[in-house]
Amino acid sequence: MNLKTVIPTVSLFFFLIYAPAAPLLGAFNNGEYGDGESIFEENEDTQIKRSDFPSGFLFGAATSAYQVEGAYLEDGKSLSNWDVFCHSVGCGENGANGDVADDHYHMFLGDIELMHSLGIQAYRFSVSWPRILPRGRFGKVNAAGIMFYNKIIDNLILKGIEPFVTIYHVFFTQELEDKYGSWLNPEMQEEFIYLAEVCFKSFGDRVKYWITINEPKLDVEYAYESGIIPPSRCSEPFGKCLDGNSDVEPIIAMQNMLLAHGRAAKLYHDHFQASNQL
Repeated sequence: MNLKTVIPTVSLFFFLIYAPAAPLLGAFNNGEYGDGESIFEENEDTQIKRSDFPSGFLFGAATSAYQVEGAYLEDGKSLSNWDVFCHSVGCGENGANGDVADDHYHMFLGDIELMHSLGIQAYRFSVSWPRILPRGRFGKVNAAGIMFYNKIIDNLILKGIEPFVTIYHVFFTQELEDKYGSWLNPEMQEEFIYLAEVCFKSFGDRVKYWITINEPKLDVEYAYESGIIPPSRCSEPFGKCLDGNSDVEPIIAMQNMLLAHGRAAKLYHDHFQASNQL
């Protein structure tokens, strides 16, 4: 499935809460800045070599859970906000959804082998909140979900590929929307901190790089201002939604995301970073 018809191509922006001394350079989708200007001038004679980049630069690939995993109700996973949204209003052309997507859940070994064959050095992927915590912090941790990501991490390392883990990529357990109104409620901070802690404990012995929240500005803009992604809240003239306030709700949601990020970063630095360095 291709969700580019739903989510416009945007520049990469996220919170990276730890990186070692080696330089990490930001990447831009499709080789463009936010205004669409190309980073490199088109020139048939231009040749870019690995030696042109600084020591420690990692060439990588990135995905998000909903766009690639599929297996939307397998092995204990609950419904996500995107499952409900796409099943109700449809996503992309012809009512497409992520029920199967790229079937990464079943084909991850082949996907990792493909990355290895291309010489990719890093893989940034996001965890599925409803696959790890189907009922949020008041339910049980789903062992099958933890095992799935353990297999991904172990096989990446086996192939010499550095895992980068995104804790939240616009994808959460639908029950949190039904119970709290998701990011409009401070309780969502507590839910996120618990998810982050589970991830740090489960994967931190092998993962050195963590991204807390992917593109928070765009998440808030699309979800609570224009309403084009779940929970699809907005008000005119910004969009036409069943409910929402485009003047107020984006600020509330952003505040909760920023506080959740800060608290997760502090949790990692205070309790996990020293013991998890490889």
